[in-house]
Amino acid sequence: MPFVAEGVIPATLVAFHQDFEIDVKASRKHLRDVAAVDGLNAITVNGHASEIHAFTLNEQQRLLAESLEEVGDSLPLVNGVYADGSHAAVAVAKMSTTEGASALLVFPPNSMSMGGQLCPEMAINHFSMIASATDLPLILFQYPASTGLGYPFETLLRIFEAVPSVVAIKDWCNDPMLHERHIRTFQSLPRRVNVLSTHSSWLMASLSMAPAGLLSGAGSVIADLQVELFNAMQRNDLASARTINDRIYPLAQAFYRAPFLDMHNRMKECLVLLGRLEEAVVRPPLQKLEETEISFLEEALVDAGLLGEARRRFG
Repeated sequence: MPFVAEGVIPATLVAFHQDFEIDVKASRKHLRDVAAVDGLNAITVNGHASEIHAFTLNEQQRLLAESLEEVGDSLPLVNGVYADGSHAAVAVAKMSTTEGASALLVFPPNSMSMGGQLCPEMAINHFSMIASATDLPLILFQYPASTGLGYPFETLLRIFEAVPSVVAIKDWCNDPMLHERHIRTFQSLPRRVNVLSTHSSWLMASLSMAPAGLLSGAGSVIADLQVELFNAMQRNDLASARTINDRIYPLAQAFYRAPFLDMHNRMKECLVLLGRLEEAVVRPPLQKLEETEISFLEEALVDAGLLGEARRRFG
C-alpha cells in the first residue's frame, strides 16, 4: 500500500513459544489488535520491538510475509533493515521489496560504532547501496550521538541530497535542542524530509515541536493513546493533550527506566497483564522479568486507566 511518512506508526512485538520459536498465531493476533486502532498511518515490523537483533533473515522474511497476509490490505507495512554490513542490508531490502513492504526503516550498522560518524562517506554509501536495490521509500533511524551510531547533522543533509528515496528520519537523537533543529530544518528543505519522533519517554514535549509523526514500540501497547495525543497536539488542544499525557506518563516511566534494553520486554509483559498475549517469552540474551518488576508494570497500567483495580494480580 502507498506509504506516507507521517502520523502514528506503531512498531509491533513478536510472540515466542517456550522453545523460543516464533508463535505465529499469537504474533498475528497481536498485529491484528494493534491494526484495529483507528487513526494509524502504518505499522512497523522487524524493528527493535520485534527483537530483530535475534532474528535470522529467513525469520524476518517469514514475519513480514505473515504480517502482510494479516493486515497488508488495510495498512502499509514498514519493514526494518537491521544489518551490520551494507551487502546484508541490500539483501534485506530486496527481500522486503519482493514480499510487498511499503517502506523500509534503515538501522545504522553497528559496524560504524567505533568512529563511523567521522566518516560520512560510509553512511552515504550505505544508504546509496540500499536505495539502488529498491524503489521503496526509506526512513533513516537516527540514534543518539552517545551510542556512536548517530549521524552528524551535516551528514544527514548529505544523505538526503545523495539519496532522494530517504523520505523521513525516525528521530531518537535524545537531545531536545537537536530534535527541534531536525524538525525545523528537515521539514523545511526544498525536498521535505519528515521527522518521526521516537522520543516516547517524553512524547508530549516532542510533539509540541511539530514533527510529522511518531514511530514507537510503545504503540504495541498504547497505540490508541498515542493517536489521541498526536491528534490533540495537531489541533493545539493543550488541555486534552495534558489529560492524555497524564495516562501515558506512568507507562513511559515504567517502560523506559533502567535498564533501557528491557523496554520491549516490559511491553510484552503488559500485553499479558492486559490479556492480549498469553505469555511473555523473549529470546536470549534478554531475560524474563522478575515478579517485582511485573508488579510495578501492573501498577503503571492501573495508573494509566488500562487495567482496573479488580483485575490486579498483586496486592
